[in-house]
Amino acid sequence: MLKMKPAIVAIGLSVVAATTWAADITGAGATFPYPIYAKWAEAYKAATGVGLNYQSIGSSGGLKQIRAKTVSFGASDAPVSGADLDKDGMVQFPAIVGGTVPVVNLEGFKPGELRITGPVLAEVYMGTISKWNDAKLAALNPGKKLPDQAITVVHRADGSGTTFNFTDYLTAVSKAWADKVGKGAAVKWPADSSVGGKGNEGVAANVNRVKGAVGYVEYAYVKKNNMTFLQLQNAAGKYVNPDDLTFAAAAAGADWFSVPGMGVSMVNAKGNDSWPISTASFILMYKKPADKAASDEVLKFFDWAFKNGKKLASDLDYVPLPDALTSQIRAKVWSEIK
Repeated sequence: MLKMKPAIVAIGLSVVAATTWAADITGAGATFPYPIYAKWAEAYKAATGVGLNYQSIGSSGGLKQIRAKTVSFGASDAPVSGADLDKDGMVQFPAIVGGTVPVVNLEGFKPGELRITGPVLAEVYMGTISKWNDAKLAALNPGKKLPDQAITVVHRADGSGTTFNFTDYLTAVSKAWADKVGKGAAVKWPADSSVGGKGNEGVAANVNRVKGAVGYVEYAYVKKNNMTFLQLQNAAGKYVNPDDLTFAAAAAGADWFSVPGMGVSMVNAKGNDSWPISTASFILMYKKPADKAASDEVLKFFDWAFKNGKKLASDLDYVPLPDALTSQIRAKVWSEIK
């Protein structure tokens, strides 16, 4: 598949260019779900004539936009706390489930051919492992000829829910990472070789450009850019590949209403088949929107996507929410929007 140049991606992130049609729904935020929101928007436009202008600017940007009331919904992969939702007068609900995936630029290796554990991945991102032929990486990959090549660590340069999810995982599996770095939408990256990229698009572009690079992106970007991913050891000790089945396995045990705002963490989920860096992407809306008609259009869009967008989501290896959960979202969350 042809790769988009980063400059073009940075300019053209709205689902459909504003010059093509007047957008009826406006949203902004996470780049993680952008590929499926684009597909849903295209199909919804064809079915209803109503358009969506979604700015894929990162989770932190989405929170700023919805709090500034410049869009009808915000999108974030880092769930907002119940206290902050109450303070802002907002509700939050998951829209889609997917996975964050470690990717590399190493010649001679196929996707999923190399293995890594969470603690070793944390050491790579801390810079304590700086060469691909390090003894710890070699021990995880017996029989593989790892190159004597420096590792360039690629991370998000913007405030990012994908970063929150990735660092949430590293914090869960590595005490050293938890003590030195911790989790957040933006963190201080410790490795000397660290390079930033804006959005999932920017990280993917930098990994593909830099020999010996390692990065983390949502799985749709892995597929779109033909990237080489690493197998990752899960909480059950099994090495698994990223796909909709392993993301679904991680989501299967989520108790969504156990946390205010449904902000459940699925990192390092139990189960033999679970992908250990799985996450939901969340939508934020006001309980008392300034523009009730625009808010109603957002709910109509997600109602349509929940009912009609499952195959589109599965085709991109996202996990659509089950009908029982979307029914609960309508009854328990959307009912709060007046």
